[in-house]
Amino acid sequence: MAGKATKIILGTLLLGVVGGGFAGYSWLKSGLRPSPLTAKKYIHIEGNTGRRIVLNRLEREGVIRSSDALEIYARYKKSPDMVPDGIYLFKPGMYSYQILDTLQGPLKQMVRIPEGRWIAWVGEILEGKNVCTKEEYVALASKPDEFRGKHKWLPEGIATLEGFLYPDTYDLPPTIGARAVIDQQLRAFEKRVEPENLTPEELKRAVTIGSMVELEAQKDNERPMVAGVIENRIAKNMRLELDATVLYGLQEWKVLGPGQVRKVISPYNTYLNAGLPPGPIGSPGVASIRAALDPDEHPYFFYVAKGDGSGEHLFAITYADHLKNIRTARAMKPSAN
Repeated sequence: MAGKATKIILGTLLLGVVGGGFAGYSWLKSGLRPSPLTAKKYIHIEGNTGRRIVLNRLEREGVIRSSDALEIYARYKKSPDMVPDGIYLFKPGMYSYQILDTLQGPLKQMVRIPEGRWIAWVGEILEGKNVCTKEEYVALASKPDEFRGKHKWLPEGIATLEGFLYPDTYDLPPTIGARAVIDQQLRAFEKRVEPENLTPEELKRAVTIGSMVELEAQKDNERPMVAGVIENRIAKNMRLELDATVLYGLQEWKVLGPGQVRKVISPYNTYLNAGLPPGPIGSPGVASIRAALDPDEHPYFFYVAKGDGSGEHLFAITYADHLKNIRTARAMKPSAN
């Protein structure tokens, strides 16, 4: 049945081929044979582009056999004259109608970039989705000056875009590249955080504190409280002693054993170094940044996560009370039985 239908279509198309007859039929049939590709191929069509221009490119890149033949077929099928901007996937052996169907719209791939992830961590996610390589993403994120033209609110003097690459769910089709990802993240940061309303110093400080809050607090109602603890400790010249900063220095997310936190030599180790770390330790969401900008005023200097898995914390004013809270938190852990 398929072979008969193909002959009918070819015969119909042949009426539009100058110099018809057997030679024209053979030429058209040959030109519409399945794709000669030997491996799948991604092609980025930049900007809305005329179909004929796209077909010419597909022929040059070995996706189709004849742009002329496929153009005749496309007119017969009344395919759209324009091909939208985006990434398109072509596979070996695709038939002409599948090629035209593919050109109806670009690939979509929704990729979740969670809050709190640092640049290299996000790079692993992107590489796993074939969006770009981790190396490409990390390298480009280390060149903030290349993005300051479009995003003038970016503070001067930052070594990387750490903290300013907003965590969200994005449409990131395979092979789109690191630059397109970073541009989307910076636009999202600008929309959600409205950094132009802050001075560069306020912005850097808010993002740095917000990045710590993001990794330390799970509940939105506790984020301003954790931010308040950070501010209280800074005001008293106390070291922050946050495990999350140590893990950033290691570029690993893991549980550190007793005493290990003080053995990690890094400017980000807030057990060894006073004050804020040199910069953000990941990408905070807007709730954590708002908490950093408007921390709760309270007397607490310590907190510990409850052992019941709720994500909530016990807060304390004195170290003695903090030790009591630690014992209480441990007693909350479910029994192994």
